[in-house]
Formats: sequence, C-alpha cells, structure tokens
Amino acid sequence: MAMSSGVVHLCRLTGRSLGTVLGYSRGKPLTSRRWYITTSVTNNLQFKLEERTAHSSLDLFKKDTGVIYRILGVDPTLVQDTPLRFRDWAVVLADAHIDSGCHYWEVTVKKSDEFRVGVADVLTSRDECVGTNSTSWVFAYVQRKWFAMTSGKQVPVPLVGKPDRVGLLLDYEAGRLSLVDTQKVQVVHTIKTQFRSPVCPAFGLWDGELLTHSGMEIPEGL
Repeated sequence: MAMSSGVVHLCRLTGRSLGTVLGYSRGKPLTSRRWYITTSVTNNLQFKLEERTAHSSLDLFKKDTGVIYRILGVDPTLVQDTPLRFRDWAVVLADAHIDSGCHYWEVTVKKSDEFRVGVADVLTSRDECVGTNSTSWVFAYVQRKWFAMTSGKQVPVPLVGKPDRVGLLLDYEAGRLSLVDTQKVQVVHTIKTQFRSPVCPAFGLWDGELLTHSGMEIPEGL
C-alpha cells in the first residue's frame, strides 16, 4: 500500500525510525566532490561531524563533535540542499577520510534508544540508511538489543544492556571494524569485510544525543 504524501513528508522530517524500516535506494548518483579532510595514517584519528551531510532533524553541537536529534528538526526546504546531505535518514558522517591504518574513537550516547555507529564509504548513497547497503558497516542499538549491520543483514551482538560509552576500532587493511566495551577494554564483536575505497565514521540517531571522542590512542590490549 502506498504511503500518503503527508506520511512521506513526516518520514523525511523525522529521518525515519530505524526500528521500523530499512530503506531503499533510488539510484541517484552522488557527486565525487572531495569534501573530506586529508588522509590520516596515524592511530590517533581526529575528526568532526560534517554538517553538510547531516539530516535536517540533526543539530550539531560542541564544535561539531556531538549531535542532537530533534523530533521534527528543520524544514528540509530551509536547509541547504547538497548532494552530500542525507535527505531521508537521520544520519551524519564525519569529515575524516580513512584509507589506511588502525584507528580508534569512542562515542557517548545519552537518552537514546535507537542509534547506529560505525563507518561508511565517503561516497555512500545518501538515499539509504547506514547499515542497509554494502558500503556501510555499523553497530545498531534498537529495542534494547545490539546488532552488527551491513547490506541490510542483522547479526545479534552479545552486549548486555546499553553502556553510556562504546569504542570503535578500525583496521582498514585487515577489513575489520570492532565494537569495544570501554569499561572492560575488550572487543565485543567484529565485522569483517574488505574496504575498497576510503571510509569515514558514520552515525545514525533517532532520539537523544551522541558525542564523539576522537584523537585517541588505541587502548593497550586491543
């Protein structure tokens, strides 16, 4: 059954709920414009969130290192329309361009029951949600459970509860993205893949707020 125009408009305003739909691609090409920062080859990757990629329901704060979800957000017609922006999904990308090395960052999440953290190709489709295509790899928290996601496939992650802070460990050459328990300083789950193009940290948020912590050394023992 087709959705009414009002429902479609509401979905666009709210960035849709990741707990209800997985999304689709409309096959629109994405510009190859180089919007990212220079390549980082060291272990202490530092980044900010890129406002030009943020859905209109997301507000950046704390010098673009954090993001807050607004129920309806800004009317999409009032936000600068660029090929970099996610128009249907409450997603924002970081301004980092990673094509080598091992990197670690952490994320603090407050008052949120639905979010995704991981990486995506720099030029991943803006018409799909991160985790639903083959160019993004994320860990999703929804309905009090954790999942590893890519290409729309969900694999349960045995992480009990929702910690306030989690870590992400990326080994580009090895094709490994790991979710880290920051309290125990241990890997909880690893997504294995083969990165074929530059990637950047990616975040989806459907309520609450999220704060990123970059410029960190990889903890000993990981």
